[in-house]
Amino acid sequence: MRAVVLTVSDRSAAGERPDASGPLAEEVLTAHGFDVTREVVPDDADAITDVLRRAADAGVKLVITTGGTGLAPRDVTPEATLAVLDRRADGISELIRRSGTVPTAALSRGVAGISRQTLIINLPGSTGAVRDGMAALEPILMHAVDQLAGYDH
Repeated sequence: MRAVVLTVSDRSAAGERPDASGPLAEEVLTAHGFDVTREVVPDDADAITDVLRRAADAGVKLVITTGGTGLAPRDVTPEATLAVLDRRADGISELIRRSGTVPTAALSRGVAGISRQTLIINLPGSTGAVRDGMAALEPILMHAVDQLAGYDH
């Protein structure tokens, strides 16, 4: 099963800082049997939507984004994600915000939903938020992907 981890970061895309959050998400997904491809793009809506659309067009089952979900002017990941979603899955984003172990988890505007047969989930960019978010997703992730594929409950 294919998955994409998309890190949204101006500094990582420019090579000024290594991507620390993407590898954490990849590690969890790999442990669950996903074949993971990682990409890094700047905080740019067109770059983000391009990766998301390509993943959905290619039949990728899951895309996890990290970064760009906060309140800063360049944080545009939720808007870029909404532009490609066919259906929202608000309960997933609510779960992720509730799973945060720091008060600033409430500042994430991340969304989740479906584009074609691809589940797309936004996580904040900090390593702590990715750890918390992936831990919250682990119990439901395979069931969600199975449901998208049309398997019974």
